[in-house]
Amino acid sequence: EKEWRKKKRKEKQERGCALKRIVQEQCCVTVLEDNMCTTGINMAKDQGACDSLFSNTCETKTTKMCCDCCLLGKSAQEKGLPCDNNLSVGYQCSLVSRACCVDAALDNQTTPIGQTEYINECLLGASNCRGGERCINTEGSFRCQREVSCGTGYELTDNNICKDIDECETGIHNCGPEFECQNTKGSFRCLPKVKCGVGYIQDALGSCIDINECVSQTGPCNRGQVCMNTVGSYICQRNSVNCGRGYHLNEEGTRCLDIDECKGPDRVCEGHGCVNLLGSYRCECESGYNFNSLTRVCEDVNECRHYPGRLCAHKCENTLGSYKCSCTNGFKLASDGRNCDDLNECENNPCSQECANVYGSYQCYCRRGYQLSDIDGMTCEDIDECALPTGGHICAYRCHNTPGSFHCSCPVSGYTLAPNGRSCQDIDECVTGTHTCTENQSCFNIQGGFRCLSFDCPNNYRRIGETVARLARSDTIRCTKTCQPNDIACVLDPTHSVSHTFISLPTFREFTRPEEIVFLRTTVPAYGSYHLGSLDVKFDILEGNVENAFDINKRVENGMYVGVVRQVKPLIGPLTTVLKLSMRNLTNQGDSGQNIVNVHVFVSEFWF
Repeated sequence: EKEWRKKKRKEKQERGCALKRIVQEQCCVTVLEDNMCTTGINMAKDQGACDSLFSNTCETKTTKMCCDCCLLGKSAQEKGLPCDNNLSVGYQCSLVSRACCVDAALDNQTTPIGQTEYINECLLGASNCRGGERCINTEGSFRCQREVSCGTGYELTDNNICKDIDECETGIHNCGPEFECQNTKGSFRCLPKVKCGVGYIQDALGSCIDINECVSQTGPCNRGQVCMNTVGSYICQRNSVNCGRGYHLNEEGTRCLDIDECKGPDRVCEGHGCVNLLGSYRCECESGYNFNSLTRVCEDVNECRHYPGRLCAHKCENTLGSYKCSCTNGFKLASDGRNCDDLNECENNPCSQECANVYGSYQCYCRRGYQLSDIDGMTCEDIDECALPTGGHICAYRCHNTPGSFHCSCPVSGYTLAPNGRSCQDIDECVTGTHTCTENQSCFNIQGGFRCLSFDCPNNYRRIGETVARLARSDTIRCTKTCQPNDIACVLDPTHSVSHTFISLPTFREFTRPEEIVFLRTTVPAYGSYHLGSLDVKFDILEGNVENAFDINKRVENGMYVGVVRQVKPLIGPLTTVLKLSMRNLTNQGDSGQNIVNVHVFVSEFWF
């Protein structure tokens, strides 16, 4: 609570000081402005112009304003205008203009009866204020006020007199409850309520503190006596012999004798030689120690700190009376105990596979198919080649990881592993004789298998050639029309021949553009003449176009029309379809007949 009251008094005092500072500042500013305005009014009265006040500084700005406003009032009086014409020129300019107008009219005008006109004596210089006082205009009169404040501890009365402020009476003092407030001129004092007795002194908080009379400039005791302070007083005792360090008093107590510290029970030079001296001793330290004259003991010398980098090649460790060297990892201490030799870590087989010693360290390596562990940098871990981003392209079919390597495999039937160990090669069962076709069937090899095919020509058609045991991709089985005599229906049948051809396709892994698979070559010359009897050939797909995955285009090669069958969409095998193609010859008389070509398409399950 005491601290809180003290804090509140301090805040109150600071606020009072701040208010006084603000009053003083505003007082000074007002006096300066009044003086500058008076200078401007006098210049307007004496010179009748304000041209000399050209610079627009803070000082001349107020002076020029009052000068211009005074000229405005004089001009209004000269033109017979009323002095209180209420011009919108600001409050201070209106006062100055009105005062100058009235002052100019005092000699030749009389105030009308019943109308009172107040004069600003301060602006007109008609006041009788003394030096150091400021003129303040009042209604019908004026008063003089001191320009300089009374100062701290005083206040200005209405009679313009500085009066002392009684802080004790007003309660603005900061004396604590243990003190009494005593007013002084311009200030106050805090006097403690409790009075201290003899031998005590009172501090700022009113507490009584003992006086140490023994430390006064003139000792209170006589020569040969020692002063000893007591609470509130002191006593004098007779002086006795006092031996210094390293000496002791003799039995009679009359003189001091040297102490032999080397023979004492304290063993002052622990483990070292001791030499007694008068009033002291000296230690003869062993190698690796230095004698400290202040603490008077042998202290270990830190050789590593005194001779950095000169004792050991790598690391130096201080010991009592000496030091020892050690090496960083990868090195061992040489026979001289100071230098370091490279340590061949590979002799301890730290690596799981291959180890290479390097200066101060070692490096582990792995054989092909392994990689070094990111955890310990020593263990070799198997590389799963099948799981690598390119693992899907390592093997054509399936990849099997093995320790340090991998191997590829192919489908169980129809394929064999290529010599490169990665690709799968189709087994031509028709060549190896592992097919199951009969004598009346032809074996056609497809990717990953085979097909046993047999074809019979339709009625009125005759097969050209015999059945062969093995069909190649370029082979074609053709049936031509052979009509019986008088068989008008057969003669009128527009189909001249029926052919069969064969193709084996993979399941394309990436189908990016059309694939040309079959070429239908004709003997019809391109752009033929009418007298030759043939003009054009039209190619169509009649049946078997699964998912519209095929189309047929016509183009010219070596001057002849050729029909090109293309695969335009991917097909997922295994799938079998027969494309029935039509080749119609167009003449100037119309259709002259057609040839049917059946393309047997076998789509494999795999892309290889």
